[in-house]
Amino acid sequence: MPTQDYYETLGVARDAAPDEIKKAYRALARKHHPDVADDKTRAEQHFKEINEAYEVLSDPNKRAQYDRFGTVGNGAGSPFGDFGFGGGGFGDIFDMFFGDVRGAAQPRRSGPQRGSDLRYDLEITLEEAFTGVVKEIAFSHLAQCEACHGSAAQPGTLIAACDRCGGTGVVRHARQTPLGQFVTQAPCAKCGGEGSIIQTPCETCSGRGRREIERKLSVKVPAGVDDGSRIRIAGSGEAGIRGGPAGDLFVYLSVAAHPLFKRDGLDTFADVPVSFTQAALGATISVPSLDGPIEVALHAGSQSGTVMRLRGRGMPSVRGSQRGDHHVTVHVQVPTKVNKRQRELLEEYARAGGDAVDERSFFERVKEAFRPD
Repeated sequence: MPTQDYYETLGVARDAAPDEIKKAYRALARKHHPDVADDKTRAEQHFKEINEAYEVLSDPNKRAQYDRFGTVGNGAGSPFGDFGFGGGGFGDIFDMFFGDVRGAAQPRRSGPQRGSDLRYDLEITLEEAFTGVVKEIAFSHLAQCEACHGSAAQPGTLIAACDRCGGTGVVRHARQTPLGQFVTQAPCAKCGGEGSIIQTPCETCSGRGRREIERKLSVKVPAGVDDGSRIRIAGSGEAGIRGGPAGDLFVYLSVAAHPLFKRDGLDTFADVPVSFTQAALGATISVPSLDGPIEVALHAGSQSGTVMRLRGRGMPSVRGSQRGDHHVTVHVQVPTKVNKRQRELLEEYARAGGDAVDERSFFERVKEAFRPD
């Protein structure tokens, strides 16, 4: 049975979705990583518990078994669980009782580790997405200590081989059993499996080999990017450990809503008001676009809701010369007030078209409505 509640360790509910589990793990792993914690010994233990919990809960099969039996391994099936007789099962059974069986001690020193990836959220305008832009961003990250160059030792001091494991990073134990002598090995507790002891930690980074710094970076955003696009900047994440490569920086883009234009893929959309005389008689009108105002011909008799399609005036494609279309929807505006001359002309127009026009004043119509028969 596990000694910890994996859900409690990650701080998630038992019905948490895989994305929630992954998000919680990343936050905890970064917070409690031994390289950034003050109490390194305690952080290492907590970090192991976090990794163990995530290893189980991120695997659908292991999680299902854990939810059902409260453990992973021999919860269901035969008394020997998943151990068979054909695939090295006896070796696994021996490992259960005697540890990791090895013929000879091999170096267990941790090798170079790649640094963590970082995420930066950047908002841009639709105009910037249309033309492309270079943005200056600032963020903090763990960089290799410039004083010790990542060795974690004070410059000018030596890194001694561990006297307990002889620099191998592992210790061996021989056990006499009824089945014979078995030799087991485990990471050296004194050096943590590193094989070496830092006698004088670097003062600049407190013996961590990395330290947090603020960094500024120019990010080139290509024309045509859409909301949710991602830009990868290789090697700009956190520094690696023990000479490992740096992680990557991922810049996630969000495009702010625009007061005039909407976007769907490479196509853009806009509304334009026109007078009823322009709609009736036709006219050359100026319509807005991301390229600037465009003069277009409005056909006589255009109705409100008419859509004009301007080919090749939409968004550019990130991966080529293709451009989308710009769609303009016409909205006919009816005047709320007219002067005397305008009214006379409209009434004349109505009569010419056969429409009935009531030329009596408002008060005359009211008086007539209340006149007794």
